[in-house]
Amino acid sequence: MLRITNLTKTYGDKVAVDNLSLHIAPGEIFGFIGHNGAGKTTTLKACCGILQFDRGEILVDGKSIQKDPIGCKQVMAYVPDNPDLYEFLTGIQYLNFVADIYGVSRADRTAQIEHYGQLLGMTDDLTLPISDCSHGMRQKVALMAALIHKPKLILMDEPFVGLDPVASHQLKQVMRQHCAEGGAIFFSTHVLEVAEKLCDKVAIIKGGKLITSGTMEDVKGQTSLEQVFLELEGEA
Repeated sequence: MLRITNLTKTYGDKVAVDNLSLHIAPGEIFGFIGHNGAGKTTTLKACCGILQFDRGEILVDGKSIQKDPIGCKQVMAYVPDNPDLYEFLTGIQYLNFVADIYGVSRADRTAQIEHYGQLLGMTDDLTLPISDCSHGMRQKVALMAALIHKPKLILMDEPFVGLDPVASHQLKQVMRQHCAEGGAIFFSTHVLEVAEKLCDKVAIIKGGKLITSGTMEDVKGQTSLEQVFLELEGEA
């Protein structure tokens, strides 16, 4: 679903991502772990076509993000760490706006909005202006907007930051359901406990370089993901 091969991105003399290669298959929840400035957000933005990169290749469902960006974006969605939504719209107006962009039929969008509105506890709040919504509510609107065209791949940047326990549980339900239906999720996180319980595979990055990746069992072994992360950070 997502194949990153030898990705390199520089900002002047700074190498933000250094020869990174990862493969995310259909049905997988793939966690991307690293401290601030490690290269996680840069990688995600390169994958969804927001940032150009210097070397390497990124394929989304077999399509090149450089050669066919529209084709890639039709089958993916991106949820940034701080969703910047149109505050003058209500939640339902924003969802219809996004549905119009992707050409989602009236029947399909209604079904999607009803389903995820109930699952995320947002049905009654979608009539509110986004300017009146809390951070958690905005996160949920952004997630519903990402799901409305039934993408195959979802990219998420720190999706659990600022969410209360109930909202975090709801988000995990949505993520599991999406992958159970054959989709894939690639997300960055600092919340190692969540990653350990939720992810099928995980990659740890530092200074733009991949330190380790693999199944959760292979990476953490008999210890915890937190312990492995701290040890690898120290060694790197």
